[in-house]
Amino acid sequence: MNVLRTAASQDPAGAPQSPVLGGAPLFGPVEPPYVQLMTYNLKSSGAAEHSWWTRRPLVKDLVRAERPTVLCTQEGRFRQLMELREDLDGYDWVHLGRLGGSRSESTAILWDASRLAPLDYDHIWLSRHPDRIGSRAWRSGTVRMLTWVRFEDKATGKDFHVANVHLDHRSEKARRKGAALCRDVMRRFHGPAVLAGDFNCAPDSRAHAVLTGGGLADAWAAATERLTPDWGTFNRWRPDPAAGPRIDWIMVKSGPRRQELTVHKAGVNARTGDGLTPSDHWPVQAVFTIGRS
Repeated sequence: MNVLRTAASQDPAGAPQSPVLGGAPLFGPVEPPYVQLMTYNLKSSGAAEHSWWTRRPLVKDLVRAERPTVLCTQEGRFRQLMELREDLDGYDWVHLGRLGGSRSESTAILWDASRLAPLDYDHIWLSRHPDRIGSRAWRSGTVRMLTWVRFEDKATGKDFHVANVHLDHRSEKARRKGAALCRDVMRRFHGPAVLAGDFNCAPDSRAHAVLTGGGLADAWAAATERLTPDWGTFNRWRPDPAAGPRIDWIMVKSGPRRQELTVHKAGVNARTGDGLTPSDHWPVQAVFTIGRS
């Protein structure tokens, strides 16, 4: 899909060229009062043909074309995220490695600094001791964490929370318990809020039921318009989108009167370049507003 040249294309001198992103933006930039959120598992590493050095131009072009108001990333490492931020003019960010400092992967959140101002932020670990850096529990395959930021929209004056999480890939119990922690965090946010990330399970899972039972709605189901089929979001480096589990979600909750959160559009972004996928996950996007029009 969206293949413009062969993956082995070279310049006349024989040097390999960077892959070129094909296709058109799924949403493209939005104007106030609309907010666009993207959740994207960047994949921290990969074999030579899927290395960050190879994929960086594709990720850069995809995100720059969409220009999400908020970008929730998973698996990104400090240097990788520094490079992505350099590629995205005008973005600020919050980052902490899951082992503390710059160590290991993160659930970093980036935002368009011309549009949003951060008011508060924090990190928790998905364990019995959420405030303990690097803690883990419930036979989790690795350390898992959540990052949240409270934003003020400079254009509308509205404020809202965004939380970003990466649930465990091995333990169903860890996913279910982690989802319960996410639910409890979201309940503490009194206004509108969004929980996004890589949940490593499908919408028919117990983890999803924990969240929906806790007052959150899946933006995919809530959206007035869905711009793509309900593709599986873990693409396994295959360039053609296909049916399968949607394991990357955007979950939303409204605030009180005049702070309702309305999801207008949702979609899975399956752009590729020269037969290469920018990551082993497709990014998921949603456009929403806060308050009644």
